[in-house]
Amino acid sequence: MKHIYLDNAATTATDPEVVDAMLPYFSEYYGNPSSIYSFSRKVKAAVEDARNIIASFIGANSKEIVFTSGGSESDNFALKGIAFANKQKGNSIITSSIEHHAVINPCKFLEKLGYEVIYLPVDSNGLINPDNVKNAITEKTILISVMHANNEVGTIQPIAEIGKIARENKIYFHTDAVQTFGHIPVNVDDLNVDLLSMSAHKLYGPKGIGALYIRKGTKITSLIHGGDQERKRRASTENVPAIVGFGKAVEIANTNMNNVAKRQTILRNKFINTIFDKIKDIQLNGHPTKRLPNNINISFKGIEGESIMLNLDMEGISASTGSACSSSSLKPSHVLLALGLSHELAHGSLRLSLGKHTKAEDIDYVIQVLPKVVEKLRAMSPLYKK
Repeated sequence: MKHIYLDNAATTATDPEVVDAMLPYFSEYYGNPSSIYSFSRKVKAAVEDARNIIASFIGANSKEIVFTSGGSESDNFALKGIAFANKQKGNSIITSSIEHHAVINPCKFLEKLGYEVIYLPVDSNGLINPDNVKNAITEKTILISVMHANNEVGTIQPIAEIGKIARENKIYFHTDAVQTFGHIPVNVDDLNVDLLSMSAHKLYGPKGIGALYIRKGTKITSLIHGGDQERKRRASTENVPAIVGFGKAVEIANTNMNNVAKRQTILRNKFINTIFDKIKDIQLNGHPTKRLPNNINISFKGIEGESIMLNLDMEGISASTGSACSSSSLKPSHVLLALGLSHELAHGSLRLSLGKHTKAEDIDYVIQVLPKVVEKLRAMSPLYKK
């Protein structure tokens, strides 16, 4: 059976060039980067080379890049680190109602410690209104955190505009760019951000490695204490092979990102336009144009997304019903509910996320299979009425 992987928003295949770049740092150049003898200096240089590549890619200084274990740690570092370091200034944080759980759950944790968190609504396309951000600011606001693009519905937020508001009010601004980094242009100055979260495994790098951009002069508290690694920002011996792989993945993205995005946009639009002709009673979730090139999120009336996903799996197609971090939950997506969908429609959602290896014939195959799956499930569903 053929296998078509359309869950690249959850994770991507590690690029073979990335694997090749990593291999020597497992057994040949295995020294601790913190050691000062010559054997380890080569290892330290490899770490700094990767840091330079990543910094250059987002228009930052290499000293502003702190390696972490991934996007979740980067988000936690940004929110808790700013909250703890700036509590004497205020205790209010502004975020959106559709953030990833790596932002939502740290916010809930901070609320238990006495912080105020304002969860701003989004419109039916998943867009946050910058005016709502401006109106939510008080003298106690210390941080604004709004994701660059949503992991479920793909909507790209007006980050630069929100960042300008934050800067005018001298408030730190963080964006979770895990879904956009390496897929669409990300420049920290253009976006007006002070902190930006990244993860390697979303752009064909290894799992377990990410980074947080921290603008120079930002007052932030470390969460992991121990040694002096990462300019005393994040203790722990560096994961050298993964860092090298992260740098290589960014290097590859820098050469092909725009072409990949153009091709994915064409395939995405072809799928959406064709499937709406073939299947009735469905709706596209997320902004029709201000969305990630590889994201398709559709709700199907009268059937559950999990049933669609399992039936597609039997046909060799890997897809998802939303975020991989909440795929085991029976609750409907908080993102889709925030967009105004009913519980029924939210439960009936399917997310397809294309990768750089997705071919036109892959999309054609899904277009052929999906209507049959939907027809079969609706025929059995007591909820669907023609």
